[in-house]
Amino acid sequence: MARPERRGGPGRSANPDRQIAFRWGLSAESRAAAFLLVKGYRIVARRFKSPFGEIDIIARRSGTLVFVEVKARDGLDEAAEAVTARQKGRIVAAAEAWLSRHPDQVSNPMRFDVMLVAPGRLPRHIRGAFDATR
Repeated sequence: MARPERRGGPGRSANPDRQIAFRWGLSAESRAAAFLLVKGYRIVARRFKSPFGEIDIIARRSGTLVFVEVKARDGLDEAAEAVTARQKGRIVAAAEAWLSRHPDQVSNPMRFDVMLVAPGRLPRHIRGAFDATR
């Protein structure tokens, strides 16, 4: 008796809409990172994953460590609305996980920024968009 194919296994392709969204997200993160570089930031890490969440970009400028969430939508206002309270909590938890792996960075000033990305527009950088209170 033939075994049924598992979901996502051989012979089954990934959802094209999800692939497009994933690539668009990566492109937005690259645009945001380039924008930060032009503004004088140094990229420390990208796409840091922890069991608690993911941080899109970790950067440094003038001694300040910056955890950046990138949101890409059709419009900048839509992108701003996409940063939820739950997501902020996950980002803070992921930042704590990153800091636990880099204890030498704990004493540096830090903040949480959001970078909004939309087609045909320059990214909008919101410094200190939220704080570490959960």
